[in-house]
Amino acid sequence: MRATLASAVGVACTAALALPLTPGQGAIAAPHTAASHAAPASAALPGSTQSLPLSPLARPAASPDRANVEPEYGVAARKVRPFSLVGVVWDDARADLHGQAQVRTRAAGTDRWSGWQDVETHGDDAPDLDAADRRAGRVRGATAPLWVGDSDGVQLRIRPHARPAPDHPHAPTDRHAAGPLPSGLRLELVHPGDPQPATTAKTAGPADPATGVGPADDPAAQSGDQRGDQRGDQNGDQDGDAADPAEPQAPDQPDQSGQQPDQPDQSAAEATTDNLVLDQTRSAAADLVLPAETAEQAEAQRDGKRRYLAPRPRIILRKGWSADERLRERRLGYTRTVKAAFVHHSATGNNYRCAQAPSVIRSIYRYHVKSTGWRDLGYNFLVDKCGNIYEGRAGGPGKPVLGAHTLGFNSNSTGIAVLGTYSRSTPPRAAVRAVAKLTAWKLGLHGRNPAGSTYLVSGGSNKYRQGVTVRLKVISGHRDGFTTDCPGTQLYRQLGAARYVAAKLQGR
Repeated sequence: MRATLASAVGVACTAALALPLTPGQGAIAAPHTAASHAAPASAALPGSTQSLPLSPLARPAASPDRANVEPEYGVAARKVRPFSLVGVVWDDARADLHGQAQVRTRAAGTDRWSGWQDVETHGDDAPDLDAADRRAGRVRGATAPLWVGDSDGVQLRIRPHARPAPDHPHAPTDRHAAGPLPSGLRLELVHPGDPQPATTAKTAGPADPATGVGPADDPAAQSGDQRGDQRGDQNGDQDGDAADPAEPQAPDQPDQSGQQPDQPDQSAAEATTDNLVLDQTRSAAADLVLPAETAEQAEAQRDGKRRYLAPRPRIILRKGWSADERLRERRLGYTRTVKAAFVHHSATGNNYRCAQAPSVIRSIYRYHVKSTGWRDLGYNFLVDKCGNIYEGRAGGPGKPVLGAHTLGFNSNSTGIAVLGTYSRSTPPRAAVRAVAKLTAWKLGLHGRNPAGSTYLVSGGSNKYRQGVTVRLKVISGHRDGFTTDCPGTQLYRQLGAARYVAAKLQGR
């Protein structure tokens, strides 16, 4: 996610600004809505997308050494149908948005408006230049989506970056360094819909053989509102579970100043998600959750070619987070192998509870497909702040599914997005451990050493031209293949710990 914004994504939205709507703005807007196909009355709500065109707001005053000052574009404050995630799209996927995009929203059913929040502009989470997504001719340029929670009012402004006059000493020499705003700008407001009934029912499983505790006796069976969400989850940097004493532990990664980063509380138990119990001791339907393997099960699968298999972690399947399979293309895409894992942050902000993670994922999924025109969700896997792992793009968690996550390096790789924004916030240890467990298993299937390096051929990016062979770490950050802030400075600093733990889990 490009680091040209003046401030970080995910600015706290606790400010209560009572911005009154003018009479013209008070009426419910009638934007274009792209909803799913009609579902039976007994099914969950399908979700929806409202698409609002941007219009000029005001032209900033020109200074003597500035030329071609662009007007601000945006959407005036207005009431809209409920939504939870926002983003901005434009016609040309090759064009960049040279400006600062900011949004503020009104909490649903209230008069409370958030403060202005940055929407991160970028073009780096995307299909490769020759990918099937692009050949379909419907891919659009887009910002990162931003999770704002239940809202029914919105205001957007985009301030173009001023372009110095050609004879000014700071005039850009690169034609991509500055320019007019792209055409076809639209504000996308996404409602995730409700989870399917199959995932809202609590799963009653047998007693755990290690503890003898059954679902009725297990504190983890309490809903998020009863237990997990009262533990400080409203703070975007709270940790979700305690360290497994049997799991290899890496030393904390110091930041550049030599200081140890602040670590969140480790005392809380794992949260539940949409009432689907995610505790490792609980059972669930096979089509909802792929259960974790034991070390003994992983050992039994090792052979001469796969000596370093790690146990598969628990993975919430697409049905488990209520993916609407009617949205994506039916055709699945695969790559030859998995040589590297690229770690991202979703840049959707940290203002979510773990119980809301499936809603966040459904919103990102809808935004990627309906708003940006991709075939499916771009990431292969997603991880929430409590360490829960989710299947992303369809095709099978154990297969080399071709994603759309790292422009130029989607082939022969897998993409993992940690939900949140970690440019300044320290990622929870639970999330970092989940990345380590997931990469240990996924890379082990293809004989890759998480602590090693590999070579990939660039499909073309702003960092490596198409056709160049690039040496990368097997577990890399998005910024290693593309000039971007992603996965955020604080998460990037934790990748060394993830590599260490992943290698140990493989028995290296």
